[in-house]
Amino acid sequence: MSSFLLYILKCALLLAVFDAFFLLVMRRSGWFRFNRIVLLAGSVLCLLLPLIPVRLPNPTIYSQWIEPVFVVAYNDSAPIVETGEAAGLGIPLWQILLLVLYAVGALATFAFYVHSYGSMFRLLRHTPGEKHPSYTLHLLDRETPSFSWMRHIVIARSDFERYPAILTHERAHVRCGHSRDLLLSSLLTVFQWFNPLVWICRTELKLLHEYEADDFVLNQGIDATQYQLLLVKKAVGEKRFLLANGFNHAQLKNRITMMQTTTKAAWKKFSLLLLLPLLAAAMLLLAECTSKEPEDLAEPTVSEKVTPAVETPAAEPETQTEPADEGEAIPFVLVETKPKFEGGDANNFSRWVNQRLQYPPEAKDKGLQGRVTVQFTVEKDGSVTGVKVLRGVHPILNEEAVRVVSLSPKWTPGTVRGEPARVVYNFPLVFQLSK
Repeated sequence: MSSFLLYILKCALLLAVFDAFFLLVMRRSGWFRFNRIVLLAGSVLCLLLPLIPVRLPNPTIYSQWIEPVFVVAYNDSAPIVETGEAAGLGIPLWQILLLVLYAVGALATFAFYVHSYGSMFRLLRHTPGEKHPSYTLHLLDRETPSFSWMRHIVIARSDFERYPAILTHERAHVRCGHSRDLLLSSLLTVFQWFNPLVWICRTELKLLHEYEADDFVLNQGIDATQYQLLLVKKAVGEKRFLLANGFNHAQLKNRITMMQTTTKAAWKKFSLLLLLPLLAAAMLLLAECTSKEPEDLAEPTVSEKVTPAVETPAAEPETQTEPADEGEAIPFVLVETKPKFEGGDANNFSRWVNQRLQYPPEAKDKGLQGRVTVQFTVEKDGSVTGVKVLRGVHPILNEEAVRVVSLSPKWTPGTVRGEPARVVYNFPLVFQLSK
């Protein structure tokens, strides 16, 4: 699978785990600033964790997506080379369609935000502002919902003169830097536009901003009952600037409820420790498969047993050498410069294998067919070592798959930071009988 698509899916899974936990446990805990920091920091962490390689000796659910997949389908009547997937260098059609769909959704979301930004900036540009030490105040002569963006506060002149609490509320948004939070969450929704939990948490973040601003207003000595009546009065209004923090924000009932809450659940802060094993489990689910065999595993089943290569020419002894102890092999996706076979991409190797692959007569007689996934390592000197069956069908077909791959001549090795590196491959071969 495309590395970019895989990264997006990993981020989506981690964000889903984190957001679901946050919404179930941390919502309405009364720790407004703490929750806001946790929500932002956790979202950024979920974007960074997939960049950390986690490897396991056994194949995982995503290992065949992380490793290059190039399929050679051999039909007993005529060999067929499927070049639609080739080590990440040739992208299959379904991946292209997914990338196009993702790009369309991301661009549409981005355009939506650009439109909202444009409307807000035009208003700020055409409305004179009165500079204050910590903010710039824009007064409008028409009725309009008040809002703040960065250090700019927009209020209808009539509201400014009659309701000083509105200015105090908007000053709290500016003071707390809520606009930067919304900008970050907007970028996150562009990146993860298909993830509903990301959108829900963006709404939750805006609500946390309102909780924090309301708390600031009440701490200034403003009567809570009068302030709540003002919220009710201003609850119905035009919501034009969805990227800004507005006084008459939605979820009015929740805001009033939080104002009346006097206790804070301190234990919920410590409940975040439960999130660590959940994220760790998600990371293990997304782990890559290494080429190193675990030493403490029981004897593998027949379908997984590594069958020694046969009919190896004496002129090519390097294909039968054991992997050199020069460090753990690196998954294909992490290599800066990919290994090359006979000067070309993995399609060259697919064609080379196809020319030498033979359907065993005994397998034909028994009607054996299926997909054999072989794993091997391209060493620093370009030799192919450690050929084994990762997922087998039958010892007869397994043996033929290992035999052919073991005959591979030397590759041009891959490099990391300019130095040759050991690179591990997964190579599926499809044995198919004609009908």
